[in-house]
Amino acid sequence: MKKLLIFGGIIIAVFVLIFVLNSQKNKDALANNPYDTDNLKQSTIDLIDDPNYQNIIIPEDLKKKIATGEPVTAYFFSPECGYCKEMTPRLSPLAEKNDIEIVKYNVLEYEKGWNDYLIQATPTMIYFEDGKEVVRVEGAISNEQIQEFFDEVVLK
Repeated sequence: MKKLLIFGGIIIAVFVLIFVLNSQKNKDALANNPYDTDNLKQSTIDLIDDPNYQNIIIPEDLKKKIATGEPVTAYFFSPECGYCKEMTPRLSPLAEKNDIEIVKYNVLEYEKGWNDYLIQATPTMIYFEDGKEVVRVEGAISNEQIQEFFDEVVLK
């Protein structure tokens, strides 16, 4: 019986240690997060330091940027979307290679974006110019289609 209590105590101590370490990791990640809140879902917290999920834009800043009339390429994603997880690591290097700035809008954290931009599915990439939507691409697309979007829409 004594051995069982010791073993049970060790298991509980390990779980407490895991919880404390995970909480500290989350606290460190949230210290420099690009979102306007610390109340983020775990899947978003996990992407904060991921180089493919940088250049996050919050809703108010996207509206302002579009309203200026300057060209804006916005990428709407969810950190829980399997298609986004597949496409984003391909999209970011291609954008960098073409010297294209893509702002990334997290619809998991900013659910209002679904309605504001009539998003049907993630990922969705929209190109805005003169304050209006010009073209959108929905779903995970191939590298060739991404490059074609850049060549025919963003870089023209």
